Amino acid sequence: MIVDTHIHLDNERYNEDLESVLQRAREGGVKRFIIPGADPKTLDKAVNIAEMHEDVYFSVGVHPYDMEAFETLNFEKYIGHKKCVAVGECGLDYFRLEGSDEDKKREKERQKEIFLAQIELAKKYKKPLIVHIRDASRDSKELLLHSNAKEVGGVLHCYNADEELLSLANDGFYFGIGGVVTFSNAKKLISVLPKIPHAKLLIETDGPYLTPTPHRGERNEPFYTIFVAQKISQLLGLSLEEVKNITTQNALKLFDIS
Repeated sequence: MIVDTHIHLDNERYNEDLESVLQRAREGGVKRFIIPGADPKTLDKAVNIAEMHEDVYFSVGVHPYDMEAFETLNFEKYIGHKKCVAVGECGLDYFRLEGSDEDKKREKERQKEIFLAQIELAKKYKKPLIVHIRDASRDSKELLLHSNAKEVGGVLHCYNADEELLSLANDGFYFGIGGVVTFSNAKKLISVLPKIPHAKLLIETDGPYLTPTPHRGERNEPFYTIFVAQKISQLLGLSLEEVKNITTQNALKLFDIS
C-alpha cells in the first residue's frame, strides 16, 4: 500500500479522466490520496472529490503565490469537514520575488505573516501542516520553531534537500519525497535522503507536476508513486515492501487517517 500525500486532483489536467487516474493508482497499490489546499479557487472542487471517494482527503490552506486569497478564504467552513486532514499548502517561497529590495522585503514579511497565521490555525484546530519551502529554508525553520509548530507537526512537502531542515524531524516534521528523487540531477537530495529518519519519510507525487523518471515530460499521476518508492528502496537498501509499509504507516499516523 502507498499513500500519495500530495496530489492536486483538483487540477484541470485531471478533469477528463479523474476516475481512470484513481482506478489506475488503486490497481497499482495506492490506497489513500491527499489533495493539498494550494488554490482556494478549486478548494470546493477538492472537497467534492473527497466526498465522492472514500480514499481521498483534502487540506485547506493558501500557497505563498496566492497570498491575496488569504483574507477571503473561510477556513472554518472547511477545516471542520470530516475529510479535512491538514492545513496547507502554506509556507514561504522567495523564488519569484520581484521589484526593489524594499518591495522584496515587504513581500517576504507578508508571506511570513500569512504563514504564521496558518500555523496558528493548525494549532487551534489540531491539524498537521503541509509546508511549502522554496529558497526560504532559514526563515521557514525559524518561523516553525518560534511558533511552536511542533504542537501539530506536519510535512515539508517536496523536501528541498537542505540539510538545515533535517533537525525539524525532532520537532514533529516529516519529509515528502516525490519524483525529483528519480532525476539524474538530484544529487543533493540523493545524498541527503539516507540522513532522514525512516520514521519521517513520506511519498508524494505533487501531480500533475514533477513527473518521475521514466515518465518525465508527461502529466504526473498517483500511479507513478511506485517509481518514487522503487528509487527510495534502491537508495536506502530497503526492500520495496519495507518502503511501502514505512511510508504508509507514517502517513496514516501524521494525518490521522485509517
